Amino acid sequence: MISVFKAGTLAIALITMPGFASAAQCGDTAAGYETWKSQFAREAQAAGVGQRGLQALANSRYAQATINADRNQTSFSYSLEKFMEVRGAETIVAQGRQRLNANPAFYAALERQYGVSPGVILAIHGMETGFGRFMGDSNVVSSIATLAYDCRRSGFFTPHALAALKLVDRGALSADTQGARHGEVGHTQFLPGNVLRYGVDADGNGRVDLTNVTDALASTANFLRQKGWRPGAGYQQGQPNFRAIEAWNAASVYQQAIARMAARIDGGS
Repeated sequence: MISVFKAGTLAIALITMPGFASAAQCGDTAAGYETWKSQFAREAQAAGVGQRGLQALANSRYAQATINADRNQTSFSYSLEKFMEVRGAETIVAQGRQRLNANPAFYAALERQYGVSPGVILAIHGMETGFGRFMGDSNVVSSIATLAYDCRRSGFFTPHALAALKLVDRGALSADTQGARHGEVGHTQFLPGNVLRYGVDADGNGRVDLTNVTDALASTANFLRQKGWRPGAGYQQGQPNFRAIEAWNAASVYQQAIARMAARIDGGS
């Protein structure tokens, strides 16, 4: 699950397009969505989106459930203790340790390549999707297009909507791909633009598929490394690598929860 606070996935990083400004008319109800789609399709085509992506946009629908979720986010206002309780921190730590103990070579390989602590990757995986048990039930193209249309945060989501359509062109997404309410996909809930920027084909099958746990966790480690993660440095609040966790999600309680759970997973206590 990603929220208004996601800095770029979760929002894992904002994608910038020099000089880009959407000319499609945003709105705050479903009434103008079909008109917006026609306008946005012209922008998408000019940005290099092909026929498959344009068809996915044409078939998209206004996602009222996404708007409802975007307007009703409460957990990030909780205290850290309440947030961790609501998010099931004890379960995430216990299951994170189990997963690390069951496949230590995999997490050691990720750490060798990217320098990122296994505990942080596992804490994110557990927090985002319960280790892949629930990766969303919303149409990705409709969700992300609805947020690009919505005036509240059109500037942030428009580049991600264009990225989603390009991913459809490439076959990395389909018009029917399911994800979270804000258009995030996969085990650790990447926004589409961050799939393009940080996605890794870790299993070597020729495509980035974040519903594949190998690709997803390697992509997560790559994201953190690209955001300044320093191998061997600490990641608690005030330490060098906490900034990379901040880049993953801008909510303070989320950042602190990840750091605390990760330390327990890494330390086994």
